[in-house]
Amino acid sequence: MEESNNEGNAQAVNSNNTPSPFLIPGAIVVSGVLIAGAIIYTNSFGAPAGGNNLAGAGTAPIIKEDLSDNDPMLGSPEAPVTVVEFADFQCPFCGKFFKTVMPQLTEKYIKTGKVKFVYRDFAFLGEESEFSASAAECAKEQGKYWEYHDYLFGHQNGENQGAFDKKNLKQFARALGLNGGQFDTCLNSDKYLEEVRSDTEAGRAVGVSGTPTTFVNGKAIVGAVPFAQFEAAIAEALKKAK
Repeated sequence: MEESNNEGNAQAVNSNNTPSPFLIPGAIVVSGVLIAGAIIYTNSFGAPAGGNNLAGAGTAPIIKEDLSDNDPMLGSPEAPVTVVEFADFQCPFCGKFFKTVMPQLTEKYIKTGKVKFVYRDFAFLGEESEFSASAAECAKEQGKYWEYHDYLFGHQNGENQGAFDKKNLKQFARALGLNGGQFDTCLNSDKYLEEVRSDTEAGRAVGVSGTPTTFVNGKAIVGAVPFAQFEAAIAEALKKAK
Protein backbone atom coordinates (compact mmCIF):
# COMPACT_ATOMS: atom_id res chain seq x y z
CA MET A 1 0.00 0.00 0.00
CA GLU A 2 1.56 3.23 -1.13
CA GLU A 3 1.28 6.48 0.81
CA SER A 4 -1.00 8.95 -0.97
CA ASN A 5 1.44 11.84 -0.58
CA ASN A 6 3.82 10.11 -2.99
CA GLU A 7 1.37 10.76 -5.79
CA GLY A 8 0.99 14.37 -4.70
CA ASN A 9 4.74 14.87 -4.74
CA ALA A 10 4.99 13.41 -8.23
CA GLN A 11 2.29 15.78 -9.48
CA ALA A 12 4.12 18.72 -7.97
CA VAL A 13 7.35 17.77 -9.71
CA ASN A 14 5.56 17.36 -13.04
CA SER A 15 3.77 20.68 -12.70
CA ASN A 16 6.98 22.54 -11.91
CA ASN A 17 9.01 21.08 -14.75
CA THR A 18 7.98 21.44 -18.39
CA PRO A 19 9.97 18.90 -20.46
CA SER A 20 11.20 19.49 -23.97
CA PRO A 21 8.81 18.05 -26.58
CA PHE A 22 11.74 16.14 -28.09
CA LEU A 23 12.19 14.23 -24.82
CA ILE A 24 8.57 13.18 -24.37
CA PRO A 25 8.59 9.96 -26.51
CA GLY A 26 11.65 8.62 -24.71
CA ALA A 27 10.23 9.56 -21.35
CA ILE A 28 7.01 7.72 -22.15
CA VAL A 29 8.92 4.55 -23.02
CA VAL A 30 11.04 4.70 -19.87
CA SER A 31 8.02 5.43 -17.69
CA GLY A 32 6.13 2.53 -19.22
CA VAL A 33 8.96 0.13 -18.45
CA LEU A 34 9.24 1.35 -14.86
CA ILE A 35 5.50 1.17 -14.25
CA ALA A 36 5.27 -2.32 -15.72
CA GLY A 37 8.15 -3.47 -13.54
CA ALA A 38 6.54 -1.99 -10.45
CA ILE A 39 3.23 -3.70 -11.21
CA ILE A 40 4.91 -7.07 -11.73
CA TYR A 41 6.85 -6.74 -8.47
CA THR A 42 3.82 -5.65 -6.46
CA ASN A 43 1.60 -8.40 -7.83
CA SER A 44 4.25 -11.01 -7.18
CA PHE A 45 5.29 -10.20 -3.66
CA GLY A 46 3.46 -7.17 -2.31
CA ALA A 47 4.63 -4.37 -0.09
CA PRO A 48 4.07 -3.75 3.59
CA ALA A 49 0.64 -2.38 4.36
CA GLY A 50 0.73 1.26 5.28
CA GLY A 51 4.49 1.42 5.68
CA ASN A 52 7.78 1.90 3.89
CA ASN A 53 10.76 -0.32 3.24
CA LEU A 54 12.69 1.03 6.21
CA ALA A 55 14.46 -2.28 6.71
CA GLY A 56 13.77 -4.18 3.52
CA ALA A 57 17.23 -3.58 2.11
CA GLY A 58 18.93 -4.75 5.29
CA THR A 59 20.19 -1.27 6.16
CA ALA A 60 18.36 -0.95 9.48
CA PRO A 61 20.29 -1.68 12.69
CA ILE A 62 19.88 -5.15 14.20
CA ILE A 63 17.66 -5.10 17.27
CA LYS A 64 19.57 -6.56 20.20
CA GLU A 65 16.69 -6.76 22.69
CA ASP A 66 14.44 -9.80 23.02
CA LEU A 67 11.45 -9.12 20.77
CA SER A 68 9.49 -12.26 21.62
CA ASP A 69 7.84 -10.94 24.82
CA ASN A 70 5.29 -13.52 26.07
CA ASP A 71 3.48 -13.83 22.76
CA PRO A 72 2.38 -17.07 21.06
CA MET A 73 5.28 -19.19 19.85
CA LEU A 74 5.79 -22.12 17.50
CA GLY A 75 8.81 -24.40 17.69
CA SER A 76 11.40 -25.27 20.28
CA PRO A 77 12.21 -22.64 22.93
CA GLU A 78 15.84 -23.75 22.53
CA ALA A 79 16.00 -23.01 18.80
CA PRO A 80 19.07 -20.92 17.90
CA VAL A 81 17.12 -18.54 15.67
CA THR A 82 14.09 -16.50 16.68
CA VAL A 83 11.76 -15.17 14.00
CA VAL A 84 9.31 -12.52 15.23
CA GLU A 85 6.55 -11.32 12.92
CA PHE A 86 4.66 -8.10 13.59
CA ALA A 87 1.42 -8.39 11.61
CA ASP A 88 -2.18 -7.27 11.28
CA PHE A 89 -4.87 -9.88 10.67
CA GLN A 90 -6.55 -7.55 8.14
CA CYS A 91 -3.36 -6.89 6.15
CA PRO A 92 -3.48 -8.62 2.73
CA PHE A 93 0.30 -8.89 2.55
CA CYS A 94 0.34 -10.56 5.97
CA GLY A 95 -2.15 -12.99 4.45
CA LYS A 96 0.28 -13.53 1.58
CA PHE A 97 3.12 -14.17 4.04
CA PHE A 98 0.92 -16.69 5.85
CA LYS A 99 0.07 -18.55 2.66
CA THR A 100 3.43 -18.47 0.85
CA VAL A 101 6.21 -18.10 3.40
CA MET A 102 4.86 -19.66 6.58
CA PRO A 103 4.37 -23.22 5.24
CA GLN A 104 7.98 -23.38 4.03
CA LEU A 105 9.30 -21.74 7.17
CA THR A 106 7.42 -24.32 9.26
CA GLU A 107 8.61 -27.37 7.35
CA LYS A 108 12.23 -26.38 6.86
CA TYR A 109 13.06 -24.58 10.09
CA ILE A 110 10.39 -24.70 12.81
CA LYS A 111 9.74 -28.45 12.75
CA THR A 112 13.47 -29.17 12.58
CA GLY A 113 14.23 -27.19 15.74
CA LYS A 114 16.25 -24.47 14.03
CA VAL A 115 13.73 -21.65 14.41
CA LYS A 116 11.17 -20.58 16.96
CA PHE A 117 8.47 -18.35 15.51
CA VAL A 118 6.69 -15.65 17.49
CA TYR A 119 3.62 -13.75 16.30
CA ARG A 120 3.05 -10.23 17.62
CA ASP A 121 0.15 -7.91 16.87
CA PHE A 122 0.64 -4.69 14.97
CA ALA A 123 -3.06 -3.86 14.82
CA PHE A 124 -3.04 -0.52 13.03
CA LEU A 125 -5.46 -0.81 10.12
CA GLY A 126 -8.59 -0.02 12.10
CA GLU A 127 -11.13 -1.25 14.62
CA GLU A 128 -11.44 -4.73 13.16
CA SER A 129 -7.68 -5.19 13.45
CA GLU A 130 -7.96 -4.76 17.21
CA PHE A 131 -11.11 -6.89 17.37
CA SER A 132 -9.47 -9.80 15.54
CA ALA A 133 -6.22 -9.60 17.51
CA SER A 134 -8.19 -9.56 20.77
CA ALA A 135 -10.28 -12.51 19.57
CA ALA A 136 -7.14 -14.56 18.90
CA GLU A 137 -6.04 -13.89 22.48
CA CYS A 138 -9.45 -15.07 23.70
CA ALA A 139 -8.97 -18.26 21.69
CA LYS A 140 -5.56 -18.65 23.35
CA GLU A 141 -7.36 -18.98 26.69
CA GLN A 142 -8.87 -22.19 25.36
CA GLY A 143 -5.66 -23.50 23.85
CA LYS A 144 -6.54 -22.69 20.25
CA TYR A 145 -4.56 -19.58 19.45
CA TRP A 146 -2.88 -20.92 16.32
CA GLU A 147 -6.07 -22.50 14.99
CA TYR A 148 -7.81 -19.14 15.33
CA HIS A 149 -4.79 -17.29 13.88
CA ASP A 150 -4.91 -19.52 10.79
CA TYR A 151 -8.68 -19.20 10.49
CA LEU A 152 -8.47 -15.41 10.49
CA PHE A 153 -5.90 -15.32 7.70
CA GLY A 154 -8.03 -17.78 5.77
CA HIS A 155 -11.09 -15.53 6.01
CA GLN A 156 -9.78 -12.08 5.12
CA ASN A 157 -12.33 -10.09 3.10
CA GLY A 158 -11.37 -6.43 2.92
CA GLU A 159 -10.40 -3.99 5.63
CA ASN A 160 -13.00 -2.78 8.12
CA GLN A 161 -15.85 -4.05 5.95
CA GLY A 162 -17.36 -6.30 8.61
CA ALA A 163 -15.37 -9.47 7.93
CA PHE A 164 -13.85 -9.28 11.40
CA ASP A 165 -16.66 -7.64 13.33
CA LYS A 166 -17.42 -9.18 16.71
CA LYS A 167 -20.39 -11.15 15.41
CA ASN A 168 -18.26 -12.95 12.81
CA LEU A 169 -15.39 -13.44 15.26
CA LYS A 170 -17.77 -15.24 17.61
CA GLN A 171 -18.95 -17.44 14.75
CA PHE A 172 -15.32 -18.30 13.95
CA ALA A 173 -14.85 -19.44 17.55
CA ARG A 174 -17.81 -21.79 17.28
CA ALA A 175 -16.59 -23.13 13.94
CA LEU A 176 -13.36 -24.09 15.69
CA GLY A 177 -15.16 -25.79 18.57
CA LEU A 178 -14.39 -23.24 21.27
CA ASN A 179 -16.66 -22.68 24.25
CA GLY A 180 -18.89 -19.95 22.84
CA GLY A 181 -20.01 -18.45 26.12
CA GLN A 182 -16.49 -18.13 27.48
CA PHE A 183 -15.22 -16.69 24.22
CA ASP A 184 -18.05 -14.17 23.95
CA THR A 185 -17.49 -12.91 27.49
CA CYS A 186 -13.79 -12.47 26.80
CA LEU A 187 -14.31 -10.64 23.51
CA ASN A 188 -17.15 -8.42 24.73
CA SER A 189 -15.11 -7.25 27.71
CA ASP A 190 -12.14 -6.13 25.56
CA LYS A 191 -10.03 -8.13 28.00
CA TYR A 192 -6.96 -8.16 25.76
CA LEU A 193 -7.32 -4.79 24.04
CA GLU A 194 -4.56 -3.15 26.06
CA GLU A 195 -2.25 -6.08 25.42
CA VAL A 196 -2.88 -5.78 21.67
CA ARG A 197 -2.18 -2.05 21.78
CA SER A 198 0.95 -2.66 23.85
CA ASP A 199 2.26 -5.02 21.16
CA THR A 200 1.60 -2.41 18.49
CA GLU A 201 3.48 0.24 20.47
CA ALA A 202 6.34 -2.20 21.04
CA GLY A 203 6.55 -2.62 17.28
CA ARG A 204 6.68 1.12 16.70
CA ALA A 205 9.42 1.39 19.31
CA VAL A 206 11.69 -0.86 17.21
CA GLY A 207 10.89 0.86 13.91
CA VAL A 208 7.91 -1.07 12.60
CA SER A 209 5.75 1.13 10.39
CA GLY A 210 4.07 -1.40 8.13
CA THR A 211 3.08 -5.03 8.00
CA PRO A 212 4.33 -7.64 7.79
CA THR A 213 7.64 -6.74 9.42
CA THR A 214 9.60 -9.81 10.43
CA PHE A 215 12.75 -9.92 12.55
CA VAL A 216 15.25 -12.77 12.14
CA ASN A 217 17.41 -12.67 15.28
CA GLY A 218 16.75 -8.93 15.31
CA LYS A 219 17.33 -8.27 11.60
CA ALA A 220 14.24 -6.77 9.97
CA ILE A 221 12.67 -7.95 6.72
CA VAL A 222 9.76 -5.82 5.54
CA GLY A 223 6.97 -7.10 3.34
CA ALA A 224 5.77 -10.43 1.96
CA VAL A 225 9.10 -10.99 0.23
CA PRO A 226 10.09 -14.29 -1.42
CA PHE A 227 10.95 -17.15 0.93
CA ALA A 228 14.52 -17.12 -0.40
CA GLN A 229 15.13 -13.85 1.41
CA PHE A 230 14.11 -15.44 4.70
CA GLU A 231 16.30 -18.47 3.93
CA ALA A 232 19.31 -16.22 3.46
CA ALA A 233 18.66 -14.33 6.70
CA ILE A 234 18.13 -17.55 8.67
CA ALA A 235 21.26 -19.14 7.18
CA GLU A 236 23.26 -16.11 8.26
CA ALA A 237 21.75 -16.22 11.76
CA LEU A 238 22.44 -19.95 12.10
CA LYS A 239 26.05 -19.42 11.07
CA LYS A 240 26.50 -16.72 13.70
CA ALA A 241 24.83 -18.87 16.35
CA LYS A 242 27.38 -21.68 16.02
